[in-house]
Amino acid sequence: MKAWICLPMIVLALAGCAGKTAYRESCGTQLNAAWKELDLAKAEGFAGTVSYSKALSLLTGAKTQQQFEGFEGCTRKAEKARFYIRESRAGR
Repeated sequence: MKAWICLPMIVLALAGCAGKTAYRESCGTQLNAAWKELDLAKAEGFAGTVSYSKALSLLTGAKTQQQFEGFEGCTRKAEKARFYIRESRAGR
């Protein structure tokens, strides 16, 4: 009888672990791409734009979330940062 009580707890624990790492790869991929794009924007002289500053702030937050295994938030922040980098390079 105790096994039936423990089984749902084990399933929930494993589901929690799987959910926590679901965005791990996309977080790393998005961060790497965003940092490269940010470096290009800086080299092109867009480092002073508001969009560049927003992107840098988002990437800093994304890196922090990655370190604390907040992979879903990291992915969202990195994607948003890439949007602002594109805006910066477009002069907006």
